[in-house]
Amino acid sequence: MTRKIPIYSPDSPESRAISSAVDSAVLDKETMLVSLYEKRQKIHPRQVKGLFQNIRVFTIWSSLLVYFLVPWINWDGQQAVLFNLPERQFKIFWLTFWPQDFVFLSWLMIIGFMALFLATVVAGRVYCGYVCPQTVWTKIFMWIEKITEGNRNQRLKLDKSPWSFTKIWRRSSKHFLWLFVAFATAAGFLAYFTPVNQLAVDVVNFNLGPWQSFWLIFFTAATYMNAGWMREQVCLYMCPYGRFQSVMLDKNSLVISYDFHRGESRGRRKKSANPAELDLGDCIDCKQCVHVCPTGIDIRDGLQYECIGCAACVDACDNIMQKMGYAKGLVKYTTENEIEGNPTKIFRPRVLGFGLMLLIFGFAFLISVTFRVPLDLDIIRDRNQLYRVTGMGMIENVYTLKVMNKTQETQQYFLRVTAQPGVKSIRLLSDNELTVKAGEILSVPVSIEGDPKYLQPGSSVIYIKVWDTDYSTHSVIQESRFISPID
Repeated sequence: MTRKIPIYSPDSPESRAISSAVDSAVLDKETMLVSLYEKRQKIHPRQVKGLFQNIRVFTIWSSLLVYFLVPWINWDGQQAVLFNLPERQFKIFWLTFWPQDFVFLSWLMIIGFMALFLATVVAGRVYCGYVCPQTVWTKIFMWIEKITEGNRNQRLKLDKSPWSFTKIWRRSSKHFLWLFVAFATAAGFLAYFTPVNQLAVDVVNFNLGPWQSFWLIFFTAATYMNAGWMREQVCLYMCPYGRFQSVMLDKNSLVISYDFHRGESRGRRKKSANPAELDLGDCIDCKQCVHVCPTGIDIRDGLQYECIGCAACVDACDNIMQKMGYAKGLVKYTTENEIEGNPTKIFRPRVLGFGLMLLIFGFAFLISVTFRVPLDLDIIRDRNQLYRVTGMGMIENVYTLKVMNKTQETQQYFLRVTAQPGVKSIRLLSDNELTVKAGEILSVPVSIEGDPKYLQPGSSVIYIKVWDTDYSTHSVIQESRFISPID
C-alpha cells in the first residue's frame, strides 16, 4: 500500500496552517505540563484479552501463589523460609544466615539490580508489566472492581450517578474485598518473619503482640492505598524506575511502540473502505489502546516513562486490526531500529557488560555460599583483670568465647590455642570440647596459661581455633592478645 505525501512550499497557505496547528499543539502541551496541581483523573482501564494478557495472568497468579505458599513449606521439620528477627536468624531452606553474613544480602541486592538493568536494556520495563508487586496487586484489585462495579462503561456511569442503595452496596462490597485482600497480604508478609503456624493461631484468636499488630495494620493500609487508591500514581511519582529507564534504553531495546509509518494518518473508516483511497493509514483512531492502558497514556505519542510495558495496548490493537482485516502489529514489541528499517543488534556493549557482570557476581555468590563456613567465633577479653599470676608463677588470662553454630543441627566443636612463633608454653586450661545446639551462640569462659620465661613483655599474639569433625572445611581461627607483665 503506497500513498502520496504532499509537499508544500514554506510560504504556502498550507504550510502556514500546519505551523499554526503545531504551535497550538505545543502551547496546549506546555499548558498541560505546568498544571502540576491538577486533580487526578481516575483511570478506568477496559479489560482486554490476548496473548500478552494471558501471559500476565499466568505470571500474576504464579507470583501470588509463590508469595502465599512459601511460608507454609517445611524443611527438616522447620519452616523453610523464616527471617527470625528476635533470634537474628534468617533461614532459607538448608541455609541459616546471621547478621555477620550481611555481605551475602548485599551481593543478592547487587545481583538483583544487575538482572533488572540487563532486562531493561534488552526488553524495557518487562519486569514492571509482568511481575512487579505493584502491578500484581493492582491487577487483583482491578479484577475485584470489575466483579463488583461492572465493566469500564458501567464504572464510569456509576461514578457519575448519585448515591443510591445500589451504588453504596457495590462500593462497600468492593472496599470490603480490597481490605480482605490487603489483610491477607499483610498476614502473608508477617509469615516470613513469624512462624506461620503460630501466626495463624494468633490471628484467629486476636492474640497478636504489639509489634505484630502494628505491622499487620501498616501493611494492610499500605496495600489497600497503593493497589486500590493510588495505583498508577505509585508508578508515576513514587517509583524511580520509570525515570531512569530512558537513560538505559537504546535503539536496539525491545519496547512497546506504535508503527507510525504504517498507522499515519489516523482516521475512522468503514471496514470495507480502502485506506489508500482515503489517504489514511491503518490506525482507525478507535483509542482502544488508550482505554486499556492502566496508566492512561496514548502509546501513539511515543515511548513515555509512564508506560509499564504491560502490552495491553498491543492485544487491544491486534484485536481491532483482526476485526478490520488488517495485519496485526500496528502496536507491538519492537525496537526503534526495526521501525526505521535498520537491523537490530542483540549483542551490544551494554548487554554484554551487564550480562558479564551478572555472571561474575552470580558465580561469586554461589561459590561463597557453597564454601561458607557455618561456624563463627568472637573473642572477648576479661577487662576487669588484665592478667593473674598463679601460685606456680604462671601468667593466666581469661577470655569469653562466643561460638556460633550456623547450621540447623547440634554440633560438637573442639578448641585449641597456639601462639606466635617464638612464644612457648601457652596452653588451654578449660575443656577443649564444646556442644553447641543448632542456631545457638554459646558463650564459653576459657582460661589460657603461659610461662613468663617464654612470653614477650607486655603482650603476645595468640590464636584460638575452633573446628568440628569436618576439620578441612568447618574451622575458624581468630587472633587475640595474651597480656603479661612488662618487667
